Amino acid sequence: MATFARLPLLQLQPHPKLLKSYFHSSRIKFKLPNLYLSTPSQSVSPFRCFSSNVDQIHQNSFHNESVGSIVGDLLNYLNESWTQFHATAEAKRQLLAAGFHLLNENEEWELKPGGRYFFTRNMSSLVAFSVGEKYSTGNGFHVIAAHTDSPCLKLKPISASSKPGYLMLNVQTYGGGLWHTWFDRDLSVAGRVILRTDDGSFIQRLVKIKRPLLRIPTLAIHLDRTVNQDGFKPNLETHLVPLLSTRCEEELTESKEKGATRSSKAWHHPQLLEVLSEELDCAIADIVTLELNVCDTQPSCLGGMNNEFIFSGRLDNLASSFCALRALLDSCSSPGDLSSEDAIRMIALFDNEEVGSDSIQGAGAPTMFQAMRRVVSCLAREKVGEGAVERAIRQSFLVSADMAHGVHPNFVDKHEENHRPQMQKGLVIKHNANQRYATSGVTAFLFKEVAKTHNLPTQEFVVRNDMGCGSTIGPILAAGVGIRTVDCGIPQLSMHRQGNGSIGVGS
Repeated sequence: MATFARLPLLQLQPHPKLLKSYFHSSRIKFKLPNLYLSTPSQSVSPFRCFSSNVDQIHQNSFHNESVGSIVGDLLNYLNESWTQFHATAEAKRQLLAAGFHLLNENEEWELKPGGRYFFTRNMSSLVAFSVGEKYSTGNGFHVIAAHTDSPCLKLKPISASSKPGYLMLNVQTYGGGLWHTWFDRDLSVAGRVILRTDDGSFIQRLVKIKRPLLRIPTLAIHLDRTVNQDGFKPNLETHLVPLLSTRCEEELTESKEKGATRSSKAWHHPQLLEVLSEELDCAIADIVTLELNVCDTQPSCLGGMNNEFIFSGRLDNLASSFCALRALLDSCSSPGDLSSEDAIRMIALFDNEEVGSDSIQGAGAPTMFQAMRRVVSCLAREKVGEGAVERAIRQSFLVSADMAHGVHPNFVDKHEENHRPQMQKGLVIKHNANQRYATSGVTAFLFKEVAKTHNLPTQEFVVRNDMGCGSTIGPILAAGVGIRTVDCGIPQLSMHRQGNGSIGVGS
């Protein structure tokens, strides 16, 4: 796994020896994208493991404060971001704290060179950018794109369900999760709630119930004697139903239900509404509708013999989202950071990647292209020339950042023998001849040249020919926007598992 303190994805910040050289051949001519590294590369290898815990990280001999801070900040980000809404809200909070200006897509924009801006869509996706002070019309965008969503269970519109002696919640599966890992875990709910206010208007609020509220119990082996031989094969409709409470609790809380409307009683258990109303400090009757995920309450943390791993749920793809966010923030942290920049630095964090990206807040929508077009038009004002947006895109470069499959020590044969990404061996460049990834020979070369210049190792990944290949938002954006793209990611274990997957702190 790549060391978060030194990831090129994480550290896009101006460097005195910024790459400005051109590479020529008889057939191609292009310039390397300006990928800025916030930590100098001349000291120790950036892919070094930490020896113990976060406190001891500060005792390391290289860039002590930045290393410990970044690992701690990542853990905080993961623990805040139980849902795509919370991940976007946390990114919004950090951007505002760093002086970025919040734009409204419904209003006219006023942008200027040296400015820092962002907007959100659906409270679950975000585009942020900073404009170089030397920007001129037609210059390119340097973009990192990731996604905020992860496979999970979501409450159905009518979640109230009951079975002998118990109150249950109806859920639907979202994305391609390892659903058997959701059993016997301390679960709760988080997401978005729409409330009615005193003046009759409606507001959106985020909610997170931190205490364990739900559980999906497995069947005792005495009642399923062949499970270890035949495998655990739950029915996703009838067996994957979280338990909320016993029926006696329903009787005890009847006195608290006076504020609930008839429709809310019919759609959701009053007990659930009571918990939400207490958390939101509102009346049950004010709750109009819910959009909630089922979440694991186990916190993200360091682990392993030397605390060399980060154990966390939702690493796919919040780790990449954090790296992208931190890259932009670090690259604009000082007043002079944009003084020599002639391009636009951008990050795009999309929702709904796990289900194909075909939504208004997903990468399949023209969000990023619309943002680019508006930025170019606004900065050029009346001086927009022919093909200004198209010329800018042809000068642009996109890093599609999504987690990679690290080689599993117990299933080594699941990887193609020459393409087995390992933790602590560098970022993984993903290739697929059938365009499941957007990497080309040129974009892989560009990415590796930047990494080589800063002594950052990279690895290559190709799926076995006898196995299916996942995909990312890379091909969607490359085809939809027409931008040169490389797909890369941090290797991890236990991808799409409920509970904690793992990445290497030192990778």
